[in-house]
Amino acid sequence: MPRQLLIGHAERAAAAVVWLCLALLGCFASGGSASAQPAPPPPNVLLIQADDLGYGDLSAYGQARFQTPSLDRLAREGIRFTQCYAGSTVCAPSRTALMTGMHTGHAWIRGNGGLPGDVPLRSEDVTVAEVLRGAGYRTAVIGKWGLGQPGSTGEPNKKGFEYAFGFLDHRHAHRQFTDHLWRNGERVGTDLDHDYVNDLFTKEAAAFIARDDARPFFLYLNYTVPHAELRVPADSLARYHHHFPEQPFVNTAADGRPTGAVPDGPSLGYRSQPEPRAAFAAMISRMDRDIGHLLDVLRERGLDRRTLVLFVSDNGPHSEGGGDPAFFNSSGGLRGIKRDLYEGGIRVPMIARWAGVIRAGQVSNQPWAHWDVLPTLAELAGVRVPEGLDGLSMARALRGAPQPSHDFFYWEFHERGFQQAVRMGRWKAVRLKPGESLELYDLETDPRESRNVAAANPETVARIETYLRTARTESARWPGQ
Repeated sequence: MPRQLLIGHAERAAAAVVWLCLALLGCFASGGSASAQPAPPPPNVLLIQADDLGYGDLSAYGQARFQTPSLDRLAREGIRFTQCYAGSTVCAPSRTALMTGMHTGHAWIRGNGGLPGDVPLRSEDVTVAEVLRGAGYRTAVIGKWGLGQPGSTGEPNKKGFEYAFGFLDHRHAHRQFTDHLWRNGERVGTDLDHDYVNDLFTKEAAAFIARDDARPFFLYLNYTVPHAELRVPADSLARYHHHFPEQPFVNTAADGRPTGAVPDGPSLGYRSQPEPRAAFAAMISRMDRDIGHLLDVLRERGLDRRTLVLFVSDNGPHSEGGGDPAFFNSSGGLRGIKRDLYEGGIRVPMIARWAGVIRAGQVSNQPWAHWDVLPTLAELAGVRVPEGLDGLSMARALRGAPQPSHDFFYWEFHERGFQQAVRMGRWKAVRLKPGESLELYDLETDPRESRNVAAANPETVARIETYLRTARTESARWPGQ
């Protein structure tokens, strides 16, 4: 669905006019009194995304085998959503949905790319970074990108980001230690033996937040935790040494080279890990610690009340490289994991905090999805939302107000043949093969999707089937058959 968005000085001027008008309206509504408060300026946005973190992998969402105190604190100080959905059940299409506001029936990228590299975003694919940069924001992506190689149309510096540091290829991002990363399209060397990439991402993020710049910021921080390979520095691993019964993961084909593979080339798989459960818990604990550090940086610089912090995951939990979602109850009791269109593969944690705007201690069952992020942030920034998006602004839900919702949520997945899923209110439908009958589940009474009630609800099935005939546009690369 080609679209072109013209962003520049006119858009920034329009944003300023919008905020001025809101301030004046607030003054008029109060009778023009001197005590009237002007509308708040557009917030900084720190959007943190974990990689393959399941719905149940935070203690705020029920994780019992280890604790995540920093993210628990974030939830206590803001709002914890219980029905937030990833854009897809794997990495690249999920991140595309978050960046572009389009679900996988309309997005350009609907699956993970194959060799020789990731499928890049196109020039006409407008990202949330482009929208916010046009509103006067300084913008950065740090960590895993996966939506465009150097020189491609999807390179992050061509998609609205003033600053980019980290992995560009999602296969390269399988390495928690590597000999290089990318900064603004240029290769930069790293210490293969000592530089844990997520430590570097935290350091870069803290420096970006602390930068002396009067503009509001948008920082998209993508940790590669807890995606396999399951590796973490020794000081974190020691915390869980002999803590869990272990089933070592062995892959000798990946162990004989410094990186286990050509860093940006074909993968030989994940490196062996004798303590995969300990490594998994240690990776999440270290990420939680580092997020706590970033929250402290915001507080120390007086930015708490000016910054919307969002935490989310890109899809459900993995079972690769020694990952054990059953042991950790990583899906939080939901059915399925990564690469499933059942709830465990696509329902993810979502926490939002904005001191003084978002009331603390809330839990919300408002359904929303990655493709809602772009219009939400555009509204908060006071700029026009691009036309033709699948997303809706969830700004009202963030403020705890009544929130319009989607009539339908839609997903498609192509790694196991063409599969589809739809959520319509309380109902969830899944089709595992073209031509097969829909499975239907009542999420209000059966959130674990254990009872297919399609036969007892023919009218609901018929309505979803009618929607499915218009839910997607055809894609040559990802056909609907």
